[in-house]
Amino acid sequence: MTVFPVPPEAVAGAAASLGTDPLTLADMLRVANAPGFDRWQEQVRRTGGCAHPIRLSGQTVTRDAKTGDVLYSYSTEHEPGGMLRVACGNRRASRCPSCAWTYAGDTYHLIRAGITGDLNKGVSPVVRDHPRVFATLTAPSFGPVHNRPDSGRCRCGNRHADDDPALGTALDPASYDYAGAVLFNNFAGDLWRRFTIYLRREIAARAGLTQAELKEVCRVSFGKVAEFQKRGAVHFHAVVRLDGPDGPDMAPPAWATTPLLDDAIRAAAGRVAVPVPASGDFPARVLRWGSQVDVQPIGALGSEELTEQAVASYVAKYATKAAETTGTVDHRIGELSELDKLPLPTHTRRLIEACWVLDDAYPERLLARWAHMLGFRGHFSTKSRRYSTTLGALRQVRADFRARQERRERGLSENLDDSEGSTLVLAHWTYAGQGHTPGESWLAATIAKDIRLNRETAREALADMPDPDNWEVCA
Repeated sequence: MTVFPVPPEAVAGAAASLGTDPLTLADMLRVANAPGFDRWQEQVRRTGGCAHPIRLSGQTVTRDAKTGDVLYSYSTEHEPGGMLRVACGNRRASRCPSCAWTYAGDTYHLIRAGITGDLNKGVSPVVRDHPRVFATLTAPSFGPVHNRPDSGRCRCGNRHADDDPALGTALDPASYDYAGAVLFNNFAGDLWRRFTIYLRREIAARAGLTQAELKEVCRVSFGKVAEFQKRGAVHFHAVVRLDGPDGPDMAPPAWATTPLLDDAIRAAAGRVAVPVPASGDFPARVLRWGSQVDVQPIGALGSEELTEQAVASYVAKYATKAAETTGTVDHRIGELSELDKLPLPTHTRRLIEACWVLDDAYPERLLARWAHMLGFRGHFSTKSRRYSTTLGALRQVRADFRARQERRERGLSENLDDSEGSTLVLAHWTYAGQGHTPGESWLAATIAKDIRLNRETAREALADMPDPDNWEVCA
């Protein structure tokens, strides 16, 4: 057989047409022509196109508990590369778009169930009649920044485009309070905790009740998410709801109205203060929320401008983001010298450097450890106990569905509640690494794109059906 060499320029052209490089193209061809490629694709599809799957090696055996007969056995020995790939589960879109998309979907359903009710998720539909608002608590000013005011012209004299990298950066870096900005981010969780305390006090005061009496007749429930503004400051978006004392299944008292909740939120936000003691060269300061507190009622069945679906979608969108909007990195920074190797905007770099400078003054706040998050060390999405279902419960439903599917494929009973102990499962798994080769990454990204396109198409089709809740089956 005569082998004709492929000109290098042809290889480079083929790689460029695919948006990759010759080495990655060669690896793609290797993967596509290797034995078991179909099974590799199946594994990737089962992970949802995960960008950094966890690779496992091992085996599992299912036996009849009484007879000891082997009902099913599985080993990774015959899998591609001798490994099984499972999704990494990372919520960050910058790390794994596919797993982040799943996380956002779970967050959407968690938030939406607390707004509209969903019996499948343990929330009664009567919550639609409860006072519900969408509140935003922002950071104060740490100095003027480039922005796009209603007048259209920034204080610098320019009219910035939406994608102008100057937006959010300090007009005068020398006078900007970078220390205050990262300390605010670092204490944002404390500010929120105190806000929830004051909110209950403000509601009780407006109802003419003590806090103990309030607990007997009304419960405050919330689900929130953190978002980084362009300037690098954290602010919180929250769905806040008033229920009866036992939670969403009970109606709140007649005095619990949306205007009362609105007024209480604004008053509580204004009262919150977190003192930070002086340390080293840094003076004592008091951290507070910004003066811009936005509270909007959430519409039932579209009766308000801010719809239930819009709120849930908005919260879910930011549940998968961190500080990437500021140009920072999505991993920890081991030492300041690393910054010289990173393409960081000047404003973002100054915030990171402020974290390291403050770390010696406030070692208990772990500012250097969280410098890549500009000092923020809290959870991006949290909820009160009775607001809605949990992310864990949503994951368990998905896991149970897959388990029943696999048991059906194996010819086993789909009953997962083996209370009588009729089967015995013995498993041994070993961590074998994480991630793809360059060629696998490109192929996996293509699979992930197809999966997402198919899901979005299905959602759009189901959204046109008479019952809009039907589209949830595609979550």
